Amino acid sequence: MVTRSSKTARRIEAGGRSLFIHSLPRHSLHDLYHYCMTISWPRFYLFIAAAFIALNLLFAGFYQLQAGGIANQFPPGFLGAFFFSVETLATVGYGDMHPQTLYTHWISMLEIFIGMMSIALITGVTFARFSRPRARIVFTSSPVVRPLNGEPVLMLRAANARNNVIIDASARLRLLQQEVTAEGTTFRKLYDLELVRDEHPMFVLGWTLMHKIDERSPLYQRDADSLAAVKAQLILSINGMDETTIQPMVARHTFSHQDIRWNHAFADLIYTDEDENDHVDYQRLQEVRPLPLAKD
Repeated sequence: MVTRSSKTARRIEAGGRSLFIHSLPRHSLHDLYHYCMTISWPRFYLFIAAAFIALNLLFAGFYQLQAGGIANQFPPGFLGAFFFSVETLATVGYGDMHPQTLYTHWISMLEIFIGMMSIALITGVTFARFSRPRARIVFTSSPVVRPLNGEPVLMLRAANARNNVIIDASARLRLLQQEVTAEGTTFRKLYDLELVRDEHPMFVLGWTLMHKIDERSPLYQRDADSLAAVKAQLILSINGMDETTIQPMVARHTFSHQDIRWNHAFADLIYTDEDENDHVDYQRLQEVRPLPLAKD
């Protein structure tokens, strides 16, 4: 098998794993909208600033192709043409510097058109970034497997960090594991894990999701070693409708087989103080405690 260096590859995070992507062409300009929507805010504004400076440098070069095309040019030379380009692109029009030849008029008209279109596009992308719904759903870092009513149960927990209402929330849990066919071919296969309750009419605080490990479960008679042997992962996705913004909310989290705590239980999020007031402590979301071993 031919191996490739990771220095020239594109790195992505998928399913809790770092993957290096090879042999795919990078066409950033062909997918510019997706690029602008996925980069961070600092990189987005740096990209806009770099494009702004590059465009003005380009048009300053065009203005310099004809001497005397800009009236009252100050400072003289390329720097004055650059400042004139900035004023033209932004449609400021201070009035001191202005085009005085037909060539310069044509170039400034083209630059004004590009400037108006650029402002419209940048405003649209900025609004799209601001208005994009982001779910603030926090997941526990460690699923647990514990006995419940005499049966082993896989339990996961999530919390709505906004404490607003997510209407008709639904959850799906899947097991991803590596398998080898009789012919020796290795591939990764997904299994659906049925949840005891996969819908929540009003997801406001916390949600404990449970999967019974019975004869129908892909986790039946599995343990930590057998899951490690197939590099198992749990993929939990939650979606619903945000009541405040009336927009769909989607959140996903991947758990490694190493994250599962066997024969452990979650700490209670809700407790009552001496004044009979109920409290929800989200610091306990990540707390698990070991259970005593079952007696034979």
